[in-house]
Amino acid sequence: MVEIIAGVTGQGKTKKLLDRVGEDLKKAEGSLVYIDKSSQHMYELDSKIRLIDMADYALTSTEEFVGFLSGVISQNSDIEEIFLDSFLTIAFIDTNEGLVQVMEKLDVISEKFGIRFVLSISKKEEELPDIAKARIVVSL
Repeated sequence: MVEIIAGVTGQGKTKKLLDRVGEDLKKAEGSLVYIDKSSQHMYELDSKIRLIDMADYALTSTEEFVGFLSGVISQNSDIEEIFLDSFLTIAFIDTNEGLVQVMEKLDVISEKFGIRFVLSISKKEEELPDIAKARIVVSL
């Protein structure tokens, strides 16, 4: 399953995402992973959450990002949820068509490995493609 927290920059998407991580950690049986464009929020996350700072990796394309994500999943079969902050930035997505393609790949990965993805996307709800609109859990 893929869920989205949407809204323009500065409206509190990261706070909502961090709150969600904290809530989900209380009931999690497996591992949680938080992927961000920096380590800025590392002190806001419980030490049980694996933080991945994408700035540490020399990725330059959406394809490399999806491959990286697959590698993370392959190293831990216990991952239950992956939280992706600044999703469009870290996944190198700059068009709605690109977003649709990646979301379709995330759907396949989610179903195959039983992982929930929660994405923070810096766009207004009305700017998103239909596949994304249907998955919005918070719109700011």
